[in-house]
Amino acid sequence: MQTIAIESAKFTLLELVEKLAGGEEIVLTKDAKPVAKVSPTAPERPAKGFGCAKGLITIAPDFDEPLECFKEYTQ
Repeated sequence: MQTIAIESAKFTLLELVEKLAGGEEIVLTKDAKPVAKVSPTAPERPAKGFGCAKGLITIAPDFDEPLECFKEYTQ
């Protein structure tokens, strides 16, 4: 995490934005006291709609068949 004075941040804004884009957090100070923490935004995720998992889940054809270990209980 980088600490920088607000007065200096005015002149290096583009450099600071590049660091934020790289995932770094920056603490802004005024009179040597921290006043703000600037952090990168979380990447936006596309909205998940109805049917978005289609094809990801499969059910075996014998899904509802009795398990071998339980056959003695079902006879």
